[in-house]
Order: sequence, then C-alpha cells, then structure tokens
Amino acid sequence: MSRFQNDSFTKPRVNGIHLNVRDQGRGEPSLLFLHYWGGSSRTWDLVIDRLKNDFRCIAYDHRGWGDSDKPETGYSIQELANDAEALIQTLGLTRYVLIGHSMGGKAAQLLASKQPAGLEALILVAPAPPTPINLTEAERQQRIQAYGNREAVEFLIQNVLTAVPLPSEIRKQIVEDTLKGALPAKQAWPEKGLLEDISPAVRDICVPTLVLAGENDQVEKIEVLERALLLNIPTARLKTIPETGHLSPLEVPDQIAIEIRAFLCD
Repeated sequence: MSRFQNDSFTKPRVNGIHLNVRDQGRGEPSLLFLHYWGGSSRTWDLVIDRLKNDFRCIAYDHRGWGDSDKPETGYSIQELANDAEALIQTLGLTRYVLIGHSMGGKAAQLLASKQPAGLEALILVAPAPPTPINLTEAERQQRIQAYGNREAVEFLIQNVLTAVPLPSEIRKQIVEDTLKGALPAKQAWPEKGLLEDISPAVRDICVPTLVLAGENDQVEKIEVLERALLLNIPTARLKTIPETGHLSPLEVPDQIAIEIRAFLCD
C-alpha cells in the first residue's frame, strides 16, 4: 500500500497561481507546513506521518518549487506570506497552527504578525531570522550556483545542511526537490528574501511561539536566533534539538514531531 494512498492532492488557485497541496489526517487545530528554500511539501512527509492521526496536516509547495506553478515574479517574503494566507482562506481553516522551516519560517513569521483570525500558535523550525542577512555579491552568487547541479547539492547536504546521516532515498529527494525549483525562486531568496527586514512587524506576534533550533545548524545558528529572533518575538521560546543540523525535519523527524505535539498539547 502506498504511504500516500489516503492523501488528498489538490491544486487550488490562489493569488493568480496554482499551489500543489497535500492534505492528510484529521483533527484540530490544523497544521499548515511551509518548507525551506530548496525543499517542497515532501520535506515534511516524515514529520506528518507521525502527526496525522491526531491533526489535519496540510503541506504545500511554495510558488516556484515542487509541483506548484513557477511564475517569473512574486517571490518576496510578503508574497510568500500572502500565498499562505490565501490558501488558509481557500481551505476554510478556522483553527490552525503555522509551522515554518527556514525560509518558510520567515514567511510564517510575517503572516503571524498580521494576527490572522484562527491562528492559535506558531512553530518555527530552524527559521530564518526576521532581520536582514547581508551577503556580498560573491556570497549571493555562490548560494545560487550551489543549487545548480546534482554534485553541488550533494556537497551542501554533506557539508552544510545536515549533521545527521540521511538514508539514500532522503538524500535523493533533497536533490530532486532542489533541482526542480524554478530559477527565479532560487535567485529570489539570496537576492531579496534574506535582505528583507520584517523585525518591526514580528513584534506584533501574539500567539504562543516555539522555535526549534538544531544544535549543529550551520545555516541558522542558535546565537543568531537568540539575538535576532527571540528578542523581537515576545512570545517565543527556544528549544535546542541536540546534534542536529539545518534539515531537522528530515534528520530527526521523530524529535520534531514529539516537540510539536508536546507544545500543542501543553
């Protein structure tokens, strides 16, 4: 039996594009999962497998990634947050939790800052901070090129993105998802998304917020999150996941699911 046999796959139209949505499980509040730069809805599969018996779990591909539409424009953090907000309205969610990873975490922060109706909590997994991260032109080009071919992505997985050995099928998934991304989506994050300062906005977040940080994360380091995120989101508390890198939903899905469940059931 396919592990996804009971999934509901839809492609609702929001903000002029179609988003690929995987909807599974039941129970409230609903959990809406936003993936990282380079990922897809599949990034959350292993975590969702452990939560879908108790919660409705909805994961989608951001515009430009996975099987969602790939327009030439629309990749700012504000536009990604707008897509999530429109999807919530389209799906008719009345009680929900935003769960964002890395770039998806920055978009989730911005949406949560608007205090949308029905939002009960915010969970940020290895999130990008709300403050700008300034890169040199060489660093920006390096990041874009790092997503350009299989060998470069494999190098990133081994040396930057993870601290826990991954099964071969998960490594293959990461490579496939990264290479499938549209060029405008790959360029937008290092050229624009990282530079956006949403720190004034996130001070308006008022729902309980959990930050799950990997102890060995080389991308979103704990000391940066403590300084740039915790000081700007008054409701946030940080939990360190031991011996884990940036792709914690794929490295330690059991632990991520346990922390999500404990936070929501506290």
